[in-house]
Amino acid sequence: QGREGGRLSSSGELFVLTYGALVAQLCKDYEKDEDVNTCLDRMGYGIGVRLIDDFLARSAVKKCRSYSETADMIAQVAFKMYLGVTPTVSCSSAAGNEFSLILDKNPLVDFVEELPAERASLCYCNLLCGVIRGALEMVHLPAEVTFLQDRLKGDAVTEIGITFLRKAEDRNGLVTTT
Repeated sequence: QGREGGRLSSSGELFVLTYGALVAQLCKDYEKDEDVNTCLDRMGYGIGVRLIDDFLARSAVKKCRSYSETADMIAQVAFKMYLGVTPTVSCSSAAGNEFSLILDKNPLVDFVEELPAERASLCYCNLLCGVIRGALEMVHLPAEVTFLQDRLKGDAVTEIGITFLRKAEDRNGLVTTT
C-alpha cells in the first residue's frame, strides 16, 4: 500500500475504490447512519488489530516513551506508510493524553465530492478510527478515537481525535508510555 512516486500504489488505489463501494453497500444495508458508522468502526478495529504486526515489522520503530511520541508515530510513519499522507499532530489537553491528527488530504475521499443530504451524520471514513483504536489496543494503549471535523461535512480539514485512556503496561515491549 502506501505511495510510490507521489501517488498511491495500485493496491492503495484499489483500496480507495473498493472502500467507496463498501460504504455505499453499508448505506443500502443500514437505514441509520449510526449503524453504518458502528459497522465501519468495527471493521476498522479488526483491521487495526491485524495491521499492527505488519506495521511493527515493516517500520522497525523504536519504543515510544510518551503519548506525544505515539501520536507522532501514527501520523509520520503509519499514515504515510499505509495512506501516503502525513497528518499534522497537535496536543489538545494539558494532561498530554489528547491529540488531533489533522489531514489536509484524505485519500479515502478522493472519489467522493460530498455526502448526500440524507446521510448528514455518516462518518464516511470511520474505518480509520477503528484501525487506530484496534492497533493501539494491541500495544496496550486503549484509546477513544473519533472524527472531530470532516471535509465531507463542510469543515476546512479532516480531524481525528485520539484520547489515550490510561498509561500502558510494558508487557511486550512494543510501544509504551511513561
